[in-house]
Parts: sequence; C-alpha cells; structure tokens
Amino acid sequence: QVQLVESGGGLVQAGGALKLSCAPSGGTFSHYVMSWFRQAPGKEREFVAAITWKDGTTYYADSVKGLFTVSRDSAENTGYLQMSSLKPKATAVYYCAATGYSSRRYCYTLPERYTFWGQGTKVTVSS
Repeated sequence: QVQLVESGGGLVQAGGALKLSCAPSGGTFSHYVMSWFRQAPGKEREFVAAITWKDGTTYYADSVKGLFTVSRDSAENTGYLQMSSLKPKATAVYYCAATGYSSRRYCYTLPERYTFWGQGTKVTVSS
C-alpha cells in the first residue's frame, strides 16, 4: 500500500515561490503517474499538474502553465511542484496523488481516478 507524504507548504508573499515535495512511503512511483491537486476553501479539488514517472511527460492545468513546474527525481523517488510568481488565488491545500497510466491523459485531471493521496500541505499566499 502506497502512502504519500507531502511537504514544503507554508506562508509566502505574493510574487514569491515555494517548492512542494511528495514521497511515497512503502512503495515507489515507478508504475504510476504522480499528480498535484489543490483545494481552496469552499471550492472543489482541482487538478494542477501531473508527471508520468517512467518518461517524465508533464501535464498542466491552463491556470498554472508557465508558473508551476512538476518534476521528479527517480533516484530519490520524490516528486516536486515548483511554484513561482504566486498569487493569493493560489492559496489552497495542495495534495499529491498517484494513479496508473492511461492512454487518455484527460483522465489525469479527474480526482476520482486516483487511488493514492497524501494528507495535503497548506499553501497561503498573502497579498
């Protein structure tokens, strides 16, 4: 059973940057797609970015393209989300999740597709 552990959240001023990390406890990402979702207060959980572990293909929500970068370190078995030029609207709890591969990449944007979730790490962007 894979358990995901996120870290790196915190308070940052608008325009600043944060880097989130996600590591699986008791398993490996090698057969999965690792993704990041976020959930702001009163809103639904939304897709942010995904990376296929085997070849590093990345996918992004339109709202974060050019601002966020998802990456992986296979040797460390850790995934990352580098967030830059942060705005207050990015304030949310950020979750790491993992799912199996799909030929339909749209599936990676759907929370219900994911089997494994982390506990979330809170990101607050102050204005």
